[in-house]
Amino acid sequence: MIPYSVLDLSPVPEGACTADALHNTLDLAQHAEAWGYKRFWLAEHHNMPGIASAATAVAIGYVAAGTKTIRVGSGGIMLPNHAPLMVAEAFGTLATLYPDRIDLGLGRAPGTDGATSQALRRGLGADSFPHDVVELMRYLGEPAPGDLVRAHPGAGTHVPLWILGSSLYGAQLAAHLGLPYAFASHFAPQALDEALEIYRATFRPSATLARPHFMLAINVFAGETDAEGTYLKSSMQQAFANLRSGRPGKLPRPVADVAAVVDPAMLRQVGHALSCSATGGPATVQRELAALIDRYQPDEVILTGQMHDHKARLRSFQIAADAMAALAPLPA
Repeated sequence: MIPYSVLDLSPVPEGACTADALHNTLDLAQHAEAWGYKRFWLAEHHNMPGIASAATAVAIGYVAAGTKTIRVGSGGIMLPNHAPLMVAEAFGTLATLYPDRIDLGLGRAPGTDGATSQALRRGLGADSFPHDVVELMRYLGEPAPGDLVRAHPGAGTHVPLWILGSSLYGAQLAAHLGLPYAFASHFAPQALDEALEIYRATFRPSATLARPHFMLAINVFAGETDAEGTYLKSSMQQAFANLRSGRPGKLPRPVADVAAVVDPAMLRQVGHALSCSATGGPATVQRELAALIDRYQPDEVILTGQMHDHKARLRSFQIAADAMAALAPLPA
């Protein structure tokens, strides 16, 4: 079986508050640890009422403190929002407190809208993402004699870096730097096939990685029956439609007929965006996960799924873990 992990946006459901969402995140991480998940990643988004993980490094520390063995990290930190030195210090602190358990996934997008990007003091000049990644790698590596700036803590922690992306850009950069690559196929699958081909074909071995290492992101909406899985998915469909309509909010309650509350054209867009998904009862979820893994041959998968009811979300990830554990291992 290939490693499987959790990507959590710490969703804030309608009728709940941010504290509820963060407590639910820790509860999910503790269950995921018991169910064999390898990593638990949190994502940086800003100015979104339905997502509680904006201060991602703080949330990672909360989860790491409440778990014992599962790796905890970012999926990801939006590096253009931050000075690389400050990211190195934050994650160096986490790695010092929780040795060999912290991951640092890096994204190039702002994770928000234009006005909020301005509020974050995000630079609007030339794209410096590749330079910033290299600078961050330097801060987390062994300090060199004569370095005038060092990350304290951070230097020498060698926190594992991942490049995250939904386009060819991230694939090219990850291949060039010899870093593992995670594709955001759970919400932007359009360029998945081409990006994966580029990453594997142009990968250059590095000091940390001898061969390409690819992580596939998959939505999972699992229930006891196919009908229940479809019903649970409707919360995410509504949330995505609201976001694309410029109306981000808390995670909606599920509905029996999502087509009755979402415009047909918008629902088609949402369907395409969420096409990399496994939805239904246990047998259907296992079959759909197996089909995606067989098609893309990932080295790891990371599963996500925002659901309004926390107990239903726990059960969904438990069903997904059982499905992943039952899958035959990939050929070498």
